[in-house]
Amino acid sequence: MDDPIAAKQEAPNAAPATRSLPPRPQATALTAMSPEQALARKQERERKDALIRGVTSIHEMREALKRASRALPGISTMSAVPRVAMPDAAAFRARAAQGLPFVISGLVGKWPLCALTPHTLRERFGTLPVRARVGDYINTAFAADRAMQDMSLLAYLEWVANDPQDLPPYVGNVELRELNTLCHWPGYFKKMGPPRFWLGPAGTVTPLHCDYDDNIFAQIWGSKRIFLSPPHHDEFLYPREANAILFGSPFDPEAPDFEQFPLARQAAMIECVMQPGELLYVPAGWYHQVRSLTFSLSANRWARAMPLVLNGDPALKAD
Repeated sequence: MDDPIAAKQEAPNAAPATRSLPPRPQATALTAMSPEQALARKQERERKDALIRGVTSIHEMREALKRASRALPGISTMSAVPRVAMPDAAAFRARAAQGLPFVISGLVGKWPLCALTPHTLRERFGTLPVRARVGDYINTAFAADRAMQDMSLLAYLEWVANDPQDLPPYVGNVELRELNTLCHWPGYFKKMGPPRFWLGPAGTVTPLHCDYDDNIFAQIWGSKRIFLSPPHHDEFLYPREANAILFGSPFDPEAPDFEQFPLARQAAMIECVMQPGELLYVPAGWYHQVRSLTFSLSANRWARAMPLVLNGDPALKAD
């Protein structure tokens, strides 16, 4: 692991960027709040999250997802994530309503971005500003003050090429509008958040967590290994709330420590290796851990609506 203190120093070969990045979260501002202020801030965010998704309560939506998950067919570590040909919107929604992940082929591979090479990325988009996760970003994944470094895309690519590390710096969960013009996202959802991009060499990791939104994840270059676990198995995964729609787990399915996390023996983990040109549907509430097996570029979008597995449950719909 990197030294998180050293990692906060200036990255090598940093270059000026063409536009500014959004401000980073300020951990000091959060810790300075009184308990009453922190609670009010949390409640206001949850109110906004519920409004965006058209539900009465994020908490009730989470619980409904776990109930729906318990009704799924038996899931074991031997289960395979099915691969299907490109469905139209109606077929996608019908399949997604079953509440299980699946991979779509024949869609992402047609995007202009897939035809670009890493060399072209450097030449055409090297001045784009990016924010890299540095240091021990696995164990600080959901902390407001985790170590981050701003730089140009070219500086990042040169850094990871010239300074190989066990846990390489990772450009993750960033908006790159210039790249998005080269993607053609399917209209599977009526409302979605902006595309987010994930770029890095082999060894970059997003640790085990769940988002309480439906998610479509496009593998553009390279391959990634993804572990998946159903929502109701959170009782075995020692969840920690980052916010109302994001929960992390300290359990590592790639290096399971059952002495420290004995309940995790009961958690089903499905393994899926994503290849270039594939699109993965991750249903809301499913835990997932992602590792790059090669130099990789991915993108994803989260839906901003009631999860499809809940079938528009009228009990959850906001007036």
